[in-house]
Amino acid sequence: SDFRRDAWGRLMRTAGFVGTTTYGTTEAAERAGARVRKIHRMLGATDPDTGERYGVDEPALLLWVHCAEIGSYLHVLGRSGFPLTAAHADRYLAEHRHSARLVGLDPGSVPANRAELAAYFARVRPELAAGPEAHEVDDFLRRPPTHPLLVPARELLWRRVARLAYDSLPPYAHELYGRPAPPPATVTRRLRATGTVLRAIPARLRWQLPPRHILRAMDRLGPAARPAPYKIGRQAAILDPPGEGAAD
Repeated sequence: SDFRRDAWGRLMRTAGFVGTTTYGTTEAAERAGARVRKIHRMLGATDPDTGERYGVDEPALLLWVHCAEIGSYLHVLGRSGFPLTAAHADRYLAEHRHSARLVGLDPGSVPANRAELAAYFARVRPELAAGPEAHEVDDFLRRPPTHPLLVPARELLWRRVARLAYDSLPPYAHELYGRPAPPPATVTRRLRATGTVLRAIPARLRWQLPPRHILRAMDRLGPAARPAPYKIGRQAAILDPPGEGAAD
């Protein structure tokens, strides 16, 4: 990934995939998955310890990315004060086995609930390490290159966002990076404050941000499809086969 030269483009492509698999049609999600699999087939890397080449579409790597991504969404959402129950979280993980299939994973190998996700992280933790590449990405995300005129804004806004994102990592991740973990209660208070501010922004304004997946889904499905916390648990999953995903 050439994220150093096209960080915004990489972010938008990732957001586009997540938005499509969340709010798009089944056909659009399948096309997005096919594009991701095609790109992954062409990419590889070299193991710094053994010198061996490997593909980025190896199942173990895809599973780590999937679990880290989906797990972080749930983790931050819950700590930010969103009304998410244990049952909601388990259903979210189970439904995301569909998105795991789209990137090339066997859904049966993907954690389907919080207990399975926790067991997965416990199993892979001894294999994790923060090598030079991880520290390089860490530095890049904390201080991304920007136009000289935008440096003050980066220092004022982005560094706070990046710091909160990194502070919300689990303690073992801070240990891997060689820095002390911040007090969990302090991070949770900051996440709750940030979540409260962001959720106070009118929904129609938030949904205008690119790539506008929510608005397009509402145009397709009608006003009743408007997302709202009280609907959690009653809506069918986007990728549910006909007859599944009905109200519990």
